[in-house]
Amino acid sequence: MPGSQKTIRLTMAQALVKVLQVQHSERDGRTRRLIPGVFGIFGHGNVAGLGQALFEYGQDLPYYQPCNEQSMVHTASGFARANLRLATLACTSSIGPGATNMVTGAATATINRLPVLLLPSDHYATRRQGPVLQQLEHPISGDVGVADCLRPVSRFFDRISRPEQLLAALPEALRVLTDPAETGAVTLALPQDVQAHACDYPAHFF
Repeated sequence: MPGSQKTIRLTMAQALVKVLQVQHSERDGRTRRLIPGVFGIFGHGNVAGLGQALFEYGQDLPYYQPCNEQSMVHTASGFARANLRLATLACTSSIGPGATNMVTGAATATINRLPVLLLPSDHYATRRQGPVLQQLEHPISGDVGVADCLRPVSRFFDRISRPEQLLAALPEALRVLTDPAETGAVTLALPQDVQAHACDYPAHFF
């Protein structure tokens, strides 16, 4: 069709991985990978979505297994400091206590203007399944979950409730992540069902 735009059908998690592994920063003529790797403790909420996407599409986004969520965020902050804020590591956690363990590290990163990308799992966006396992929800507010604890300690926070929202949220997250005046913890909360929802993404997004 004339004027039609080429698209690539991927899950939201696959699209996220493909975009992150082609990001670079540049200073004084030197280019380097912006996010050369991912820390993550996989469990309820991120295995079938982000975990599978890293396995299938993360050839240039190596995974490193930490032992504690808080320590992985502190380590990512230290990596960013050592690289003069030109590179950092992404950190993903399971839903529930896994996400809350990242709060202290996020606060430290934000206070010190150190770029860290946080990808906590989040409650089901469709809500058909109801709360399960370690999922924590506000008793009188269905749209509030544990990942919201990261709002006050993040320089940027967004919840990807539909796969196409990644098209607007991810570029803005990366903009804040690379702005030396604004940078700090940048959080994209990833509902566990939406991670696996497919979408026709424009090819130029990658």
